[in-house]
Amino acid sequence: MPWIDVEGAANMRDLGGTPTEDGGQIVSRRLLRSDNLQDLTGDDVDKLVNGIGVTTVIDLRAAAEVEKEGPGPLDAVGGVSHVYHPVLPQFPSRQGEVARALLSEKLERDAARYPDDVTTGHYLGYLEERPEEVTAALRAIASSEGAAIVHCAAGKDRTGVLVALALTAAGVGREAVIADYALSSERIEAILARLTGSRTYVETTKDTPTAVHTPRPETMKAFLEQLELRYGGLVAWLSANGFTDADLARLRARLRQP
Repeated sequence: MPWIDVEGAANMRDLGGTPTEDGGQIVSRRLLRSDNLQDLTGDDVDKLVNGIGVTTVIDLRAAAEVEKEGPGPLDAVGGVSHVYHPVLPQFPSRQGEVARALLSEKLERDAARYPDDVTTGHYLGYLEERPEEVTAALRAIASSEGAAIVHCAAGKDRTGVLVALALTAAGVGREAVIADYALSSERIEAILARLTGSRTYVETTKDTPTAVHTPRPETMKAFLEQLELRYGGLVAWLSANGFTDADLARLRARLRQP
């Protein structure tokens, strides 16, 4: 799973080469993952668009994040489409006590959903609270003409879950999915440095220990286990949320080596 070294992002990589359980692998330059793309340089854009062939940007950030950050360098590139599929609940823009109350309620739901690991509960919330955005993001990967790049702010939680679902749908085994998820920990210091340097994310990162933000293999392991226990597995969850057999076949064909 090669890193893509660019100046304007810290957590970008190509999922190509990830092995599938039947001895195949994910095709290179089909599915990329990244943290925020806001700081990409001109050389970075050239590398992604003309070198790798990126044609689709799948942004999982909330509307408030997108609005506050403003347009990114890839937004102005012809031939690159942008789709927005926020996987977190969309709260009205509020300040002070109301905002804190809404956040507290969300954290309580996450903790109650899976008390052993609140982050796992948070991830399960994507499936329960925003299923239409999750399935739409997977369809965007499947329909991309060139490479699709999925991103959020840090490229490890929202992006980590969406990529885990895409890889699982393509036949990648659980251990390889977990390994990819945990790989972001290798660059967590650089990821946090970027976030704390941003006015959008500094308040949620500046006073918390690095360990709090570091992806743990156990978290993704529990998420995948709960996907089986609660919903009967990914295919069953997808079917229950309008993702058809044709959608699944298209996604698998897009990502898997022929």
